[in-house]
Amino acid sequence: MDERGPDVEEIISMIRAATRRVTVAKRTLAEVLVSAPDHLTADEITHEVQKRRSDVSPSTVYRILEEFEDLNIVVHAHLDQHAAVYHLAGPVHGHLTCEQCGTTFEIPASHFDLLGKNLHRHFGFALNRHHVAITGTCAQCQSLARTSR
Repeated sequence: MDERGPDVEEIISMIRAATRRVTVAKRTLAEVLVSAPDHLTADEITHEVQKRRSDVSPSTVYRILEEFEDLNIVVHAHLDQHAAVYHLAGPVHGHLTCEQCGTTFEIPASHFDLLGKNLHRHFGFALNRHHVAITGTCAQCQSLARTSR
């Protein structure tokens, strides 16, 4: 597995190792996730899967996403107030989402270490760093706002 996450054959091996069936729909969904340049919503994943295999129903895609999450093949995050997005499991990271332009940046989870420790110390709360999404305004939008004043 590289920094991006598993490739299609590694995903298939993970499914088999869990003694689960490898189906055409699962392989297709794995191909979509591996080729995705960014995080995708379940609807976007469904659209991409159906472009390749029109016989795969949306409910099948959702069931496979749940199975892939159970097998730690994918993780999901909630960015801003939008639908959950899915991406291959790989290095744990957090997200910064610009409220102005909607751009999301992945940042190393280590940036959340101190926050996680403080949350645990003060509230007994264990932070799931895969799901961390902080909203604000990106540098580019801040710059545009300053020049338009």
